[in-house]
Amino acid sequence: MAIPGADEYGVSVTIDDEEIERLLEVTPADVSAAPALTFARNVFVPLTTACRYTCTYCTYFDPPGRVSLLSLEEVGDICRQGADAGCTEALFTFGDDPDDRYTEIHAQLAEWGHDSIHTYLREACEVALEEGLLPHANPGDQTREQMAEVADVNASMGVMLETTADVDAHAGPRTKVPGQRLRTIRNAGELDVAFTTGILVGIGEDWRDRAESLLAIRELHERYDHVQEVIVQPVVNNERWSRGSPDLETMRRVTAMARAALPDEISVQVPPNLAPARDLVDCGVDDLGGVSPVTDDHINPEYEWPALRELEEIAERAAVPLRERLPVYERFLPADLRADGFDGAVADGADADGAGSGGREWISPRIREALERGDEAGERYRAVLEARFG
Repeated sequence: MAIPGADEYGVSVTIDDEEIERLLEVTPADVSAAPALTFARNVFVPLTTACRYTCTYCTYFDPPGRVSLLSLEEVGDICRQGADAGCTEALFTFGDDPDDRYTEIHAQLAEWGHDSIHTYLREACEVALEEGLLPHANPGDQTREQMAEVADVNASMGVMLETTADVDAHAGPRTKVPGQRLRTIRNAGELDVAFTTGILVGIGEDWRDRAESLLAIRELHERYDHVQEVIVQPVVNNERWSRGSPDLETMRRVTAMARAALPDEISVQVPPNLAPARDLVDCGVDDLGGVSPVTDDHINPEYEWPALRELEEIAERAAVPLRERLPVYERFLPADLRADGFDGAVADGADADGAGSGGREWISPRIREALERGDEAGERYRAVLEARFG
């Protein structure tokens, strides 16, 4: 399979045509509903809305001259509000290498003593830890060196693959390349970073592209065992996209396809502010993502986060329990830091290693290793986890 940019970025993914054909036959009737639904409580920290890409469906880039960068003081204020509201996750977002395109971002970083936004992200994550939140950074494409800069101060990280196809929606002076996204997912595996990724539905890809995208994610996970969840996200109308969203039948079929393609340990998530979650639960969804009681969805500002009661209604309609989880999925939580006091973090039926038929309990392997080393980063994590989860 020739994925655009794969050779350029040194990514090798081999997908069997028979597997693609198998997925193309999947329907919602071929998968089972999950026994429970989970969600995380987060606070959205948009370091900047600058991005080097100009995708036609995305509002998350500002023209040069109209961009700004959150200060560490502002980051601290947002995280403090989140911690006070019971959040566990600080979701850090910014566009791909904004300092590479925007001179004002580069100049501001230099004034604050940074030669890249990735070293600044590290400081911002440390602020989140000090405020009692676990960082989850989604900074777009990253080289191995850029990811290594911040991996040990993140509970988990993520980037949307979106699609392995070459679509017009990615066209423009700075084109997003699928091979580069796959390299970022591979980098996370090589660095042992618990990772979230996903596909974007309705941007010009076809059914075969969707199957290929899911199987590419699966292959990288089978290689590194690091993908924690896959988001199935529909494109939505906004000020830059007016071509509509995929219909319900499409979303049901592609969600079932994701569940059938992926191993059981990977959660299938739909964002409840963008997708018709209550009509997708029976298609294999087991997670409703991170929602915020404090901040907007800055990537999709026209679409409000649902209230907790709305998530409860989705679970009630599906006749399954709703459990709050940590912002990172991981199978091996150290015994002395198990979150027995955190509702939902330790799943019913979990055995001593955190795996069981009733569910899973999670924390990043990098955090676990830092805890075992007892270094500075590990001590920060220990303090945060003990303070927040017992």
